[in-house]
Amino acid sequence: MDDDATRARQEIGLLLRRLNVELDAVGQRFADVHGLNRTDVRALVAIMDAARRGEALTAGRLGEVVDLRSASVTALVDRLERAGHVRRVRDPGDRRRVGLEMSETAMASGAEHFGALARDLVAAMQGYGDEELAVVRRWLEEMTAVVTRHSRAEPPSS
Repeated sequence: MDDDATRARQEIGLLLRRLNVELDAVGQRFADVHGLNRTDVRALVAIMDAARRGEALTAGRLGEVVDLRSASVTALVDRLERAGHVRRVRDPGDRRRVGLEMSETAMASGAEHFGALARDLVAAMQGYGDEELAVVRRWLEEMTAVVTRHSRAEPPSS
């Protein structure tokens, strides 16, 4: 790979980092307004994403998604439930299985805070064709997998 191609890829990596910083700031503003911490927001997003896929997220699966141990997940879910953001719902097919759902007020708060951003992002994509969007989607999925792998890796020993 030539130097120009390497520099172009590095620049894209830096732009991705910048995007992450700005998205983090949007999420932090939401957390601050609603008295949440970063993990609380990550958990709410995970629960909402699962619901959009038509899945019920269990506490165990939530722990995997946000990378927390069982006792910490219980405390997290208890805290979000007390605050009125989530509720535990028994699976009608298996009463032992308990799923997590976002409350209507949490969904409304999220829509109020993130709705304009979502609309602006969709509007910014209007100039892209289906093939371009497919490439962007694949790229984002691959970059997310790389970042997730690094976020879960053991820290290097000193």
